[in-house]
Order: sequence, then C-alpha cells, then structure tokens
Amino acid sequence: MPGSLLHFVRDSKLLGLTAGDTISPDQDQLTGTEGKSVTMKCNYQTDYSDPWLYWYKHDSDLQAPQFILWKGAKGDTRELIPDKRYESRTTDTSTELIIRELTLADTALYYCAIETQ
Repeated sequence: MPGSLLHFVRDSKLLGLTAGDTISPDQDQLTGTEGKSVTMKCNYQTDYSDPWLYWYKHDSDLQAPQFILWKGAKGDTRELIPDKRYESRTTDTSTELIIRELTLADTALYYCAIETQ
C-alpha cells in the first residue's frame, strides 16, 4: 500500500524585490501519496513585467535548499527544469509546482521564490 508524504511550503524572496513584491504559499502543508502526483501553489504580486519564479527543496538541516526549477511569468516564457518529474505552471498571480511519481524522498520543505530583476 502506498505511503503518505507530508510536504510543507514556505515563501522566500530573492534580491531585487521592490516594496510591493510578495509571494506566499497557498497552503502551509500538503499531503501526497507515493506513486501519485501532487501540486503545490504559491500566490505572488509584483508590478514587474517579467518576474522569474523559483522552487527549492530543503530536506535536511545539514545542507542548503536544493534548486528544483525556475520559470518566467507574465511576458517571460523561459524556464529551466532539469528533472522531468517536475513541472511548473505560472499565471500573472501564481506559480505551481507539480511533482509526478512521488517517492518518500520527496518528503521535504519546499520554498517558492520570486526574482524581479
């Protein structure tokens, strides 16, 4: 029987933000099932026309968060997603991280971040 996975999402801000830029998770925690997919969402606000949205995974206090992906939003369609189990969808106000084929190794703290320069 597949096990349950617990995911936490926290917000983060990168350099280059202006006073009106914000990003925050839609939920503080999320449970997924091994072998299935899960979607995490963060909502953001910026006046910048081409923000970059990032996702990081932090599964150990002994190491820094690991880069998962970045994706442009609004007018920017560029992206860098090295692991094809991950996917991201963005709108003018939100970013989603989709993880397919969950494993217990996906249990971690996830960060969403925004960069506006």
